Amino acid sequence: MRAAPIIRLATEADLPAINEIYNHYVYTSTCTYQETPEPLDARLAWFEHHDARHPVTVAILAGQIVGWGALSEFRDRSAYRFTVEDSVYIRHDMHRRGIGAAILADLIERARTIGFKTIIAGADGEQTASIAIHRKFGFEQVAHFRNVGYKFDRWLDVIFLQMDLRQT
Repeated sequence: MRAAPIIRLATEADLPAINEIYNHYVYTSTCTYQETPEPLDARLAWFEHHDARHPVTVAILAGQIVGWGALSEFRDRSAYRFTVEDSVYIRHDMHRRGIGAAILADLIERARTIGFKTIIAGADGEQTASIAIHRKFGFEQVAHFRNVGYKFDRWLDVIFLQMDLRQT
């Protein structure tokens, strides 16, 4: 039995670890469509845009940050104020240990407590683990956009999944 990670709110001091986890995937994966590494000053601006209503969390195991999650605005128009988009990133050498599930479960509970009604998740069509974990928690696929991203010299599909917090 593996130890469960501790999930806590992120601090500015966590940003280098958050950025290191994220930038690994910029170079190696379609789980982000960003093609250039995120500079630390941009990560700080991103963090400052998050607040109590749009938290950033980190997962800690053995005193190290092994993953992070965030609830972000889905769109900037006021009518979307009860909808958020989730992000979950796990350190590349820590997959399949329940860290992503712990972060996602925490984000869902935070979203419910804050008063959101809907969570949206976007995933590259090849990211079957991300799609599966969202489905495990009750997200339903609501859209499949074909050939809308281009990375690593190929066209990519995006899957959108949705959780209605009033029904779970």
